Amino acid sequence: MSFKNIEALEKRLWSAADELRANSNLTASEYSRPVLGLIFLRYAEYRYLIAKEAIESAQTSRRRGADIKTAIQAEGAMYVPDVALFDNLLKLPDGADIGRAINDAMKALEAENEAIRDTLPKTYTKFDNAILITLLKNFAGIRFDIGTDVFGRIYEYFLTEFAKSEGQGGGEFFTPAHLVRLITEIIEPYHGKVFDPACGSGGMFVSSASFVAEHNRNASSELSIFGQEKTGDTVRIAKLNLAVHGLQGDIREGNSYYEDIHQCAGQFDFVMANPPFNVNNIQKERIADDKARFPFGMPNSDNGNYLWIQLFYASLNDTGRAGFVMANSAADARGSEMEIRRQLIESGGVDVMVAISSNFFYTVTLPCTLWFLDKGKPQSRKDKVLFIDARHIFKQVTRSVRDYSSEQLNFIADIVRLYRGEATDDTYKTHHEDERNDGEYTVEQFFVDRTYQDIAGLCKVATIDEIAAQGYSLNPGRYVGVTAGVEDDEEEFAIRLETLQEELEVLNAEAHELERRISENVAEILGTR
Repeated sequence: MSFKNIEALEKRLWSAADELRANSNLTASEYSRPVLGLIFLRYAEYRYLIAKEAIESAQTSRRRGADIKTAIQAEGAMYVPDVALFDNLLKLPDGADIGRAINDAMKALEAENEAIRDTLPKTYTKFDNAILITLLKNFAGIRFDIGTDVFGRIYEYFLTEFAKSEGQGGGEFFTPAHLVRLITEIIEPYHGKVFDPACGSGGMFVSSASFVAEHNRNASSELSIFGQEKTGDTVRIAKLNLAVHGLQGDIREGNSYYEDIHQCAGQFDFVMANPPFNVNNIQKERIADDKARFPFGMPNSDNGNYLWIQLFYASLNDTGRAGFVMANSAADARGSEMEIRRQLIESGGVDVMVAISSNFFYTVTLPCTLWFLDKGKPQSRKDKVLFIDARHIFKQVTRSVRDYSSEQLNFIADIVRLYRGEATDDTYKTHHEDERNDGEYTVEQFFVDRTYQDIAGLCKVATIDEIAAQGYSLNPGRYVGVTAGVEDDEEEFAIRLETLQEELEVLNAEAHELERRISENVAEILGTR
């Protein structure tokens, strides 16, 4: 499976890099950017050579007359001059100044590609030749053709390991490619402005571009990309990830809670994100008056989930769609969060909720929920929400990791298309052949005449009145029910227990917040006597 190949590759590359770091007397922060820069250079060459081969195999008169740099960029790759080719660095003779040669390669690549100007490291003369030669040889063996956004995942894996080595706890989680693509398939970003206010290495943007390309359109001309990320190093990575895929975007550094860099309210056709869950200690007093971005008010609990949810909703234009990953507990959170959720539901903006199995993330086991908002829902669906329980749909990759076959992912997206009255679309399954596809999950198997219908244990369309009767819960399990004759197994019980634990933590946080407010109020009353 591609996951196992990528996992083995990550560990092999990290082991080699970390061993060399230990022998170089450099700190992880001094070592990380140059190492990641070499991975980028290798990937730039990989995509350049694919584009060059495509151009040469299509030898038309139009292509012969075209500028090679323009032609390469038209293929969705960066132009890599000879001095920056990874293969040429490997061929440098004994005694050559490898550090200077790599610095020159980075400068040459930046000079030919405006989008990455001043983003690449140029500190390779700090390294001994022997270390650089070993790194070049190790990274020459990277196979970028074994999965979706391998580059982004390797980058974030390395960032996480560097952070761990400095005692920082490992940083943010990489969003599994299958969840990113499911979000993409459901919001269908064919054309328009795409925004991710927690963009990480830019995987959501890469997935959107792949979606557009697989539907025979040019992503560079169809999509305008906007992102925000709180750390400068991650912003640089996102810019590099876009550039190497032939994309350009406006990616800025800033804390999305407090800094509205893109003036986002009402601006975007699509919002996609995997924000950090259950963040506490947010200074809500700094943003309490920002009604444009947080139209439903501040949650009382010390938890950022409903700040993110409001931000995603507020960033959409009148016809915009959003898709994002969220902690399961947010769907049932009580108190002030329930009031915010009520307002969101009654606005008619909630479109689809999808419950995802545990073990999709590589470093945490908890299940999650995908939320989908749509401000452009037709009147016939304005008071309805589609709930999908996909917790039983997955393929076991390793004992601790799950993902989707292309058939399963396509099937879930097609349920949404049927609900919307759209034609089904097998483009993803067609472009991603998968030996695990076994015909178990096809539209014909479940939906008579390819027409949407509620199916116990799988999907249910609920009205806002029905949702209100359930305390405005957006938990798919509340509505979908279970398939007749199917009982929860031990694993399902464990999933529900983990979810309840998560909900208990939220309730405890709300209780502590309420206790604090009561104490302050009592003190204020006593102080006035």
